Amino acid sequence: MEVKNVKIPMDDFLKEREEVLASWPTGKDIDIEEAVKYQLSIPEEKRFGAKLWKADEEKRTLIQPRAGVALYDEHIKLLQFLEDMGGADLLPSTIDSYTRLNRYEEAEIGIKKSQEAGRSLLNGFPAVNYGVDVCRTVTESVKNPVQVRHGTPDARLLTEIAIAGGFTSYEGGGISYNIPYSKDHPIDKVIKYWQYTDRLCGLYAERGVDINREPFGPLTGTLIPACISNAVAIIEALLAAEQGVSDLTVGYGQCGNLIQDVAAIRALREQCREYLEMYGYDKVHLTTVFHQWMGGFPEDEAKAFGVISWGSATAALAKATKVIVKTPHEAVGIPTKEANAAGLRATKQVISMLRDQDLTMIPAVEQEATIIKREVKEIMDKVFELGKGDLGAGVVNAFAAGVLDIPFAPNKYNAGKVMPARDNDGAIRILDCGNMPFSQETKDFHRQKLEERAKCENREVSFQMVIDDVYAISKGFLVGRKNLK
Repeated sequence: MEVKNVKIPMDDFLKEREEVLASWPTGKDIDIEEAVKYQLSIPEEKRFGAKLWKADEEKRTLIQPRAGVALYDEHIKLLQFLEDMGGADLLPSTIDSYTRLNRYEEAEIGIKKSQEAGRSLLNGFPAVNYGVDVCRTVTESVKNPVQVRHGTPDARLLTEIAIAGGFTSYEGGGISYNIPYSKDHPIDKVIKYWQYTDRLCGLYAERGVDINREPFGPLTGTLIPACISNAVAIIEALLAAEQGVSDLTVGYGQCGNLIQDVAAIRALREQCREYLEMYGYDKVHLTTVFHQWMGGFPEDEAKAFGVISWGSATAALAKATKVIVKTPHEAVGIPTKEANAAGLRATKQVISMLRDQDLTMIPAVEQEATIIKREVKEIMDKVFELGKGDLGAGVVNAFAAGVLDIPFAPNKYNAGKVMPARDNDGAIRILDCGNMPFSQETKDFHRQKLEERAKCENREVSFQMVIDDVYAISKGFLVGRKNLK
């Protein structure tokens, strides 16, 4: 299947749209003009993008949890609790796993069983099954803007229902919601699915409705080098902008080294803006999101709050526009609403205290940002080369060649050769570059940083470092030192 980074022709889009809307009963009655009218009626203070833009201008970091349950009335109570008792600035509706896999029949069974049990037996909110009217009931019931968060390779119908249902932000992308989440979905097919999603958002934008779009920055959330996550974010931003998306939030998942994390957000903002302007998308609104620690969490709640607070401080010092907040129950499963709210309050306290501090311009951050941007450029140059100037074709060919390679991803179309490890300061470097298109200077830099750690620990640079680093946080450390107790 050939993929090109070209706006989908309207006739082709409308033909595909007929099939998408007819694929499940709740899609059949969606009328985009009625949906546009409804979206335009939503007050500005409940529009996701508008709230992000204002915060970005004021250099404030907003807080947002993850949350979603099966029964819509309970979902409403959960969101109201998180904004009232947690102080959430922005709200989520995290979608259940059946919906993410387009298994709507099983989601329907999950709703009925949840009703019988009187509690959620799904791990999220089944928006497709509920349809537009229930989604509007949800979004109208809270004071703050609401975003759909999911993990769906083929999210076309979910997008239609979510936007018509009053959600003003939509997460995901053709790489970030496929390679880290799915085993068998081909890259070319999923990119086309997400071109549909972005074309739909572009149609709303043409009618005066800015739907905020957010590629998923952390990817697998495990030792992801900043150059890889930033390159994917920039690629997904460019693919979305070509389809007419007018509002983008690009993100990054915390890795734990303060200098590197602040530098990564700075580099992402600067370089994504450069690429958008380079390819003629200079009118796109651009903001950033920082994800608190996505790896293993300590089971002890007090220790978990320590991890949460470190992520909160980093987000504030990096001047990210928003931060996605974790909970002290992260290690044990789905959190209670009280635990979720506690994570939010802890985050808000730290962010408020650090509001007037900014580390983005210090020399160490500037130096690390320069390194990240050089690595990203080496990746992007090769992607465009492999696509003979076309980004869509380049992405497909780059994954086939291992030029784009996401560590620890389950997708069988991902090479899986790149191996990251921490250096002596806890920054993430690359132990095995696989087929990534790095210059010798870049490869030597990574090797040198890992050799410094190996010398300090009196051991060889090896895969054992990777294993040790994966488990380090759950043991109370960042770097998986040799013989760590």
